[in-house]
Amino acid sequence: MLESGCKAVKEGVLEKRSDGLLQLWKKKRCILTEEGLLLPPGAEPAAKIKELHFSNMKTVDCVERKGKYVYFTVVMAEGKEIDFRCAQEQGWNAAITLQMVQYKNRQAILAVRSTRAPAAPRAGHPADSAGSPPPGRPLRPGAPPAPGLGSSGRILRCPGDFRQT
Repeated sequence: MLESGCKAVKEGVLEKRSDGLLQLWKKKRCILTEEGLLLPPGAEPAAKIKELHFSNMKTVDCVERKGKYVYFTVVMAEGKEIDFRCAQEQGWNAAITLQMVQYKNRQAILAVRSTRAPAAPRAGHPADSAGSPPPGRPLRPGAPPAPGLGSSGRILRCPGDFRQT
């Protein structure tokens, strides 16, 4: 478990192409989590961990397989492209893509759930409560009330109801 609370899915070394004029390949320690790809600083302890969060990631493009390497590009939402390479058998590009898709699916499910409000029970609906309407209410609109009940729902008394024996 990392300090951020995310579980490490995969750890290892990736080579990242530098942004400079020479565009050299530099080995970077990487940690893949359920939230993104972390690039902790190397020897500089004061440096900040670089995080490529899946919420800011657009795609992972596999550029080519050449020799012993797989070259791939992480495309960020703002259009920035970050080039990586790794040994073919390490499968970093597939692992990053899989975690990104799972993250985006979780976010989509949460978005749908947040837009759906729980259905409020409808007063007097036959399916609500114990499956029957409240006393005095008809089963359907326009139907007469239950036998022995008035329109107000009170019990009606007929003169012949009370017999003396």
